Amino acid sequence: MAEPVVRIPDAKVALSTASVYPESTATAFEIAARLGYDGVEVMVWTDPVSQDIEALRRLSDYHRIPILAVHAPCLLITQRVWSTDPWVKLQRAKAAAEKLDASTVVVHPPFRWQRQYARDFVDGIWRMADETDVRFAVENMYPWRYRDREMLAYAPDWDVTKDDYRHFTVDLSHTATARTDAMDMVDRMGDRLGHVHLADGNGSAKDEHLVPGRGTQPCAELLERLAVSGFDGHVVIEVNTRRAMSSAEREADLAEALAFTRLHLASAVKVPRS
Repeated sequence: MAEPVVRIPDAKVALSTASVYPESTATAFEIAARLGYDGVEVMVWTDPVSQDIEALRRLSDYHRIPILAVHAPCLLITQRVWSTDPWVKLQRAKAAAEKLDASTVVVHPPFRWQRQYARDFVDGIWRMADETDVRFAVENMYPWRYRDREMLAYAPDWDVTKDDYRHFTVDLSHTATARTDAMDMVDRMGDRLGHVHLADGNGSAKDEHLVPGRGTQPCAELLERLAVSGFDGHVVIEVNTRRAMSSAEREADLAEALAFTRLHLASAVKVPRS
């Protein structure tokens, strides 16, 4: 006779340090530990602590919260962080991940104006992935829109499933902004889906990064599928809390995001009674 049990995958739930902006990287570690996250993803950006491997190691040790992933500095505001050479940035991200025992480096596809980098990107990511046990998980992006105009800002493509990568990151705020079907994209990624940025969106031209459950994206459906499939990557809460009126309100949003994720990252399945 079969009876339902709850099966929870090995996936860990992490907090992106970007989720506490405008507060600091150090604050993200403190909040992640207090709320019961399994770890953090470090967004490498203009905060000097995010660029300092020894400072990050001390924070991880002090709060007893592991660093599960490193997000390479791929944003417009980080063009001068860790060099202006994008390959140097990725080499430093790989070295940071190795030293911090992080399993994943998250990387965006190049901007179209980075022509040489974009031309070599797919092959270059494969070469770097062959040099390490760290996963290079390339993240889906979106077209840039202004009124009725659309600009393709990323190359080879914002839809990373059109190219051959060993591992992918799916970001559900980005699928909302791209106005593409998130579950179809996950299907195309298949077993190469290695990392998840969990956030929500309503299809605005802005990359909203809402708390999961507050937009139109299939956040719960994706988590439930990950549970059934035995996903062993990381699920990272990457939300925008800049509108929070206080630190307490920001923390409440991050607690809600964690509770939503843990609830849906568990699958009721029927197994034979022993």
